[in-house]
Amino acid sequence: MFEQDLNTYWETVVNTIQDGIMIVDKTGTIVSVNQAMENLTGYTSDDLVGNHCSVLGCDLCLNSRGHKGEKDWCRLFEIGSLYRRRCRLILKNGGYREILKNASLLRNSRGQAIGAVETFTDITEIIKKDHQIEAFRRELRSEDGFHGILGTSPLMKQVFELIKNAAQSDAPVIILGESGTGKELVANAIHAISPRKNKPFVKVNCAALNECLLESELFGHVKGAFTGAVRGRAGRFEAARGGNFFIDEIGDLPLPTQVKLLRVLEEKVIERVGDNRPIPVDVRIITATNQDLKALVENGLFREDLYYRINVIPITLPPLRDRVNDIPILAQAFFEHIRLKSGKNIKGISDAAMAALLRYHWPGNVRELKSAFEYAFVVCHRSLIEPHHFPPSIFDEQAPKAKKRWVSLDPNEAKRRELIKALKKAGGNQSQAARILGVSRVTVWNRMKKFGIHLTRQVPA
Repeated sequence: MFEQDLNTYWETVVNTIQDGIMIVDKTGTIVSVNQAMENLTGYTSDDLVGNHCSVLGCDLCLNSRGHKGEKDWCRLFEIGSLYRRRCRLILKNGGYREILKNASLLRNSRGQAIGAVETFTDITEIIKKDHQIEAFRRELRSEDGFHGILGTSPLMKQVFELIKNAAQSDAPVIILGESGTGKELVANAIHAISPRKNKPFVKVNCAALNECLLESELFGHVKGAFTGAVRGRAGRFEAARGGNFFIDEIGDLPLPTQVKLLRVLEEKVIERVGDNRPIPVDVRIITATNQDLKALVENGLFREDLYYRINVIPITLPPLRDRVNDIPILAQAFFEHIRLKSGKNIKGISDAAMAALLRYHWPGNVRELKSAFEYAFVVCHRSLIEPHHFPPSIFDEQAPKAKKRWVSLDPNEAKRRELIKALKKAGGNQSQAARILGVSRVTVWNRMKKFGIHLTRQVPA
């Protein structure tokens, strides 16, 4: 009785499924489609049933010879199934949809293939969002930043120039800056443009491991070197051979380990824990810290000789409070990234919210700014982010409220205003304006053309 009921209601079950379903016989003739398949393609069931499945124009078509006979007309009948294969369907109106396709053969009681069932999941919006994200990434890699590090302020342009120069050297680099300023991003950028970019890039955080584990991670160990060392293993220095090795939070490196690191820098050799055989390693060392290493040296917590050995090319990242002009650019990046990821229909932020961001002192720097937008997207259920949507530490209720109006986070507006200001300061001289902005004269000319700025008339305010 249950089987009979199931057969009776099977059509209802299939039409409840949101993915498109199509059944074909062994010649490729469509014998059944569900309601979702009709919605997906624009064809009705009457349009499809009785026609060959090639009517859908799937660019994943597995026709082996292009004919529609009963034998070997499609490789699906040879391989038996498809799983999560991306393809494109031609719709009734001539458009197309991006889909994920699954397919399996249908067999009779004797195991003979009598047809196939295929499911179609619409991923058009996902693909569209992926394209938006990639376009956004390309924009972030353009003139507003440098290998994922955003900023147009003079301080950050100096940092970018230092990174470019340091990357071409093999001398040790130390990246200094408060927590959250992006020290790891700088290390990534150095590796990405260095001659060692096609070799390994290995990282270790000294604050994350105790002394015993840290030495083993850095230098490796031999079997029986300590309790639990049931087999020998190579360390991260060996894994980084030929590439760059990034040691984060170098200020937390224990004194005994500092001695071993000094030997790596001076002799280019390591010894595994529990062994005394030297192993040559060719690595370029990049370190980072948010601590005052000079003070640690004075207090006997950091070796002076190691300090001078790693402090060959220092790169200091400014705190966010010292580059306030970069906040709108960073806000744009975080806003767009989180909006795309969350799918929320939030269009911008108010003047009051932007004023709150510019007024705040940002002890957590860029990392805290990103967290503030993640928080705002959780609590905001309107189209506009207001100050109270940010964490309480940022939203100061006692501060005077700015006039409420919608502000686009489009960085082009900031560039336009920056260009106008530079041209005014330069008296209309494009070469001088280029020097003020730290860009080429061609870039200034291109921006003037893009924003419709003409020196033959008064520069707009």
